[in-house]
Amino acid sequence: MKKKQIAIELKHITKRYVLHHEKPTFSEQLVRRGKREEFIALNDISLTIYKGESVGIIGPNGAGKTTLLKIIAGITTPTLGLVSVHGRVVSLIDLEAGFNPELTGEENIYLNGLVIGMRRKEIERVFKKIVAFADIGTFIDAPLYTYSQGMKLRLGFSVAVHADPDILILDEGMAVGDEEFRKKSGKRIKQFFKEGKTILIATHWLEYLRKNCTKLLNLQEGSIKNFLQIASHRTVQ
Repeated sequence: MKKKQIAIELKHITKRYVLHHEKPTFSEQLVRRGKREEFIALNDISLTIYKGESVGIIGPNGAGKTTLLKIIAGITTPTLGLVSVHGRVVSLIDLEAGFNPELTGEENIYLNGLVIGMRRKEIERVFKKIVAFADIGTFIDAPLYTYSQGMKLRLGFSVAVHADPDILILDEGMAVGDEEFRKKSGKRIKQFFKEGKTILIATHWLEYLRKNCTKLLNLQEGSIKNFLQIASHRTVQ
């Protein structure tokens, strides 16, 4: 039997945020003596995900789902603990990361592609496909600050899905563009499921996770409540 290969390994991950309310006066700062209010978004998370697994992440708002995905994607760093990721990670959480508003759409394709780990020759090979999928027309030669929000998100999405990721990270707020583009992007994501990519997706849509994921991770108040096998085969709807 072939040994399973690890795609993602988290060891004792904790993420704390300092909460700032009203700015304290000088006298209040003296009384508090440096005490700060902290919010623990993730608390001692240890987790192993193997290559080819599709993991659905559920939990109430504020449970730490997006924070966990951002740490795996490298968008943010943990306060404590170790993160090991094997393979190219593409995140559809922050689609504008790696863009420069002063550069043209074409220049930003190269910039964003390099940021997520693509080689220049890879970008050149899929450049026309990226432009066609984003469907921004002649704006490809215009600076990014002239783009609408929807155009920027479509371009970011197009670069991400053409990067041939080993690990794909999706968040429940990932829907971009008009109805036609959402259908097109949804079709592309289904293809990643069929290809057996390692996929992490956070959503409240339980039926979608049951049909398309192999495991279900339940987060509650920043801790893992359970991590269960939910299907032996993906059915991709």
